[in-house]
Amino acid sequence: MRIASVTALTCLLAVPAMAQETDNPFPDPIEAEDGVVVVDVVEHAELPDVHGMPAQMRTLRHEPGTDRIFVSNQVGRIYDVDDDGTVTEYLDVDAEEWGVDINRSWREVGVQSFALHPQFAEEGAEGYGKLYVWVDTNNTDPQPDAQTSGDVAHHTVLLEFTASDASAARYDGDAPREVARFTQPYANHNGGDLAFNPLAGPDDADYGMLYMGVGDGGSGGDPLEVGQDRVSAHGKILRIDPLGSNGLNGEYGVPSDNPFVGRSDAVQEIFAYGLRNPQQFAWDSETGQMFVSDIGQNTVEEVSAVSAGDNLGWNIWEGSFRYVGRTGVDANEYQSDADMVYPVAEYDQVDPLLGDGAAVTGLVVARDTNIDALNGRILFGDLPRGEIFHFSADDLPDGGQDALRRVLLDAGNGEQRLLDLVRDKREEQGRESADRVDLRIAEADGEIYILNKYDGVIRRLVP
Repeated sequence: MRIASVTALTCLLAVPAMAQETDNPFPDPIEAEDGVVVVDVVEHAELPDVHGMPAQMRTLRHEPGTDRIFVSNQVGRIYDVDDDGTVTEYLDVDAEEWGVDINRSWREVGVQSFALHPQFAEEGAEGYGKLYVWVDTNNTDPQPDAQTSGDVAHHTVLLEFTASDASAARYDGDAPREVARFTQPYANHNGGDLAFNPLAGPDDADYGMLYMGVGDGGSGGDPLEVGQDRVSAHGKILRIDPLGSNGLNGEYGVPSDNPFVGRSDAVQEIFAYGLRNPQQFAWDSETGQMFVSDIGQNTVEEVSAVSAGDNLGWNIWEGSFRYVGRTGVDANEYQSDADMVYPVAEYDQVDPLLGDGAAVTGLVVARDTNIDALNGRILFGDLPRGEIFHFSADDLPDGGQDALRRVLLDAGNGEQRLLDLVRDKREEQGRESADRVDLRIAEADGEIYILNKYDGVIRRLVP
């Protein structure tokens, strides 16, 4: 009996720990009160309704070398917003003359993002007047440059609009040039952010290189297994030269310093892979580090530092944990693969601050803003309810949600969440109340702006 007992114990120790499936891998909730930063906020501008709905604001961009900012409505409009809050429609991407036929059937499709070339305002430069739009289209007749297996729900295209006079109040150029086209198997997780590195100067290799966030194609759980497939362009951050011509279709260039250039087992345009639904990019002006916010499946939301060639893990990992499925992650497998790049900050979707549902969004590395309390902090938000969080940019955490602290807004009525402000505004506008906001956060020339999809108001943080 004694020998049998020892043998059994030996076998037990030799067997790997059983998976501990959970949808709450961080049982200690995000701190609700300690470390809260309260920031004054004002209404900077209000975009007009389109199709009877408040502006579906998604992206805000600062025009290089000027004071102008541009803001997109996901249904197709891009607006020029002056310092005094005056709003002018700059470009209607969905205008009949362009033939784009935007797919705007629900909240995840439409104008995914847009970016201004760093030479946009430099007359005579190759990038003068060039504005790039990453947009979903119902027109699936043209041959795609990147595709997945299975059905085709629609296409996502990268368009280049070129203004004749970049300083004009309204776009005055010709029809857009199509730079690249992707098939989409589902209606969600299609695109992501589109951005140039704002820190790169004319002598830097990264100057004029365009970063494109491409989701895993949708549905749930990455059913087509594209996240880890380097031969697929989906589930990636791509990096291209939009003014080059050595890409597959001759309409863009592949930078020679991309991490997988020259390899037969990878798409040459890949900068990083293993992403599910990349929402926004940001760069730290002090360190040069790039960050990305990436929406999780049903359990973990993440913000990660990302560099060339990185594998962020999806769909083997969801955040720092082994991905089990839509029902959760394995709490016993935490950051155990040295080949993966795990989040610097993350949180689980069942945290009591978040209500029903969660999705990470927005990203700002605050260094030289006019809000002293936020400088040296990384800001991001939770998309549905509009919670805003901050953590140190100088002492980056190595995962988890312990380092997260809240940012609350004061519009004159005390500390509130964005959802509270939007509800107040909708009541003032004569609309029904809202149960979500679809938050976005952006920085432009030291100012931090808060966007949402439910009241059309651009808000600005003030000292």
